[in-house]
Amino acid sequence: MIGEPLYPWQHGAWQELIAGTARMPHALLLTGEPGVGKRRFAERLAAWFLCEAPSKTTEPCGVCEGCRWFAAGNHPDYRVLAPADEADDEEEGSKPKRKLPVIGVDDVRELADFVNLTTHRGGAKVTVVYPAESLNAAAANAFLKTLEEPPAGAQFILVAHHWRRLLPTIRSRCRIYPLPMPDHAAAAGWLAVQGVVNPELHLAHTGGAPLAALDDAHAEWLPMRESVLGHLANPGALDVLAVAAELEKSKLDTALVIGWLQKWVYDLVSVGLSGKLRYYPDCKDELTRLSVRAPQLVKYSETLQAAQRLAHHPLNLRLVYESLLNDYVAAFRVSRAKG
Repeated sequence: MIGEPLYPWQHGAWQELIAGTARMPHALLLTGEPGVGKRRFAERLAAWFLCEAPSKTTEPCGVCEGCRWFAAGNHPDYRVLAPADEADDEEEGSKPKRKLPVIGVDDVRELADFVNLTTHRGGAKVTVVYPAESLNAAAANAFLKTLEEPPAGAQFILVAHHWRRLLPTIRSRCRIYPLPMPDHAAAAGWLAVQGVVNPELHLAHTGGAPLAALDDAHAEWLPMRESVLGHLANPGALDVLAVAAELEKSKLDTALVIGWLQKWVYDLVSVGLSGKLRYYPDCKDELTRLSVRAPQLVKYSETLQAAQRLAHHPLNLRLVYESLLNDYVAAFRVSRAKG
């Protein structure tokens, strides 16, 4: 065994992929929801490519020179291309940071130098790009050139939470391989083994992704989310300026906070239109009470989507939160006026 093992729900996808290695392209794009273990899957695949055992089948052998180099974390033919604050993080398990998660053009140029050098071990040269959608425009165009004319033996494993944000020209040069969400019962069982109390609730909070649910169970920001949801549950008394100031002071990742709002509004609209609740079963009473005004929040959900796309841009956070909360309150006021 070498490195971290695959998660239990990944074995089927692994066997399917490895069975087709004779047709493996030079660039693979792993997609799927945040929190399903794409990073670990990519690292396992990189280890498989770099294993030098002549008889390897579906697993890296763990004992050859290539495996020992990889396990030590200094294989000369392996690189991870990631934002500075992502490179050493476990997938989706890191504390949110305010740094902009961007891979720049200088990083890609350094990678090109690595890719075009002769291999040290005489085998593959493997690069993991994580998350691939963090390539900025200049970096993406520079990386495209490397993908278009890869040297012999170069293998690229791109990992993307939001793969449609990648340049179409990059996507077209990769084989897209989606990693599915695990079975709900299996995910809950795994979380229970990890010591999570009430795994069903945390899976609901994260849409079924087990690693994200594990984070949810142990996050330091749980009291802040509870506070925000409490304010959202009473829009008539929501103090926009105070809540926005509280959120800015927390220094939480903007995308995380906007995600709370998106899930709240999704549930509110869903309960109102179909009676179904997905993310916040612990707020069922509050959501049901507000759901009579659900139709007026459909438009607001589009506002949240636009805000999420800009979440990692350098913005005045207090103004962002004030604007989003004001729009939320305004949606209820319009609803009352029409009713």
